Amino acid sequence: MILPIVAYGDPVLKKKAKDIDKDYPKLEELINNMWDTMYNAYGVGLAAPQVGLPIRIFMIDPAPFAEDEELDEAEQEALKDMRKVFINPQIIEESGEEWAFSEGCLSIPEVREDVFRQPDITIEYYDENWEKHTETYSGLAARVIQHEYDHIEGILFTDKLSSLKKRLIKSKLMNISKGKINVEYKMRFPNAKKAR
Repeated sequence: MILPIVAYGDPVLKKKAKDIDKDYPKLEELINNMWDTMYNAYGVGLAAPQVGLPIRIFMIDPAPFAEDEELDEAEQEALKDMRKVFINPQIIEESGEEWAFSEGCLSIPEVREDVFRQPDITIEYYDENWEKHTETYSGLAARVIQHEYDHIEGILFTDKLSSLKKRLIKSKLMNISKGKINVEYKMRFPNAKKAR
């Protein structure tokens, strides 16, 4: 089932999400619904707060980035097969020299800005079968994970912009929160009369 994606301005996007346990109600159904929602919106990642739930789950499938011809073959191959669910994740380490990449977000449609992040991360998490993993990622894979991880920490990519950039996009953000935007997927707007 496709869920509405929560738009910029909804308080759930600014809350630090809580861990869950194996008995979380209808977890498998939620994960399936989140995959459907993400693919329907042509996203490469989706976090539970983006569907209105302040819990520590996100998923990624950065396969569309594998088409980027600037990447080496090994990174392209890695991105193709990286469809993953992260439950109760903790980034243990971030390292390397920060680099910029133009990021966007399903909760903030039509806004893209350069965000600086470190290129290498180590993360601990449970998968959908409650198996624990500690893994290291680099480059675009790390970036997609960092972006989604920020969501469960109550951080949006726009929070990482300079004050000048924030001022320049302020009216766009206000319009998004009021639903004054055309999107191809189902959204819930905090300051609109009704969800579309």
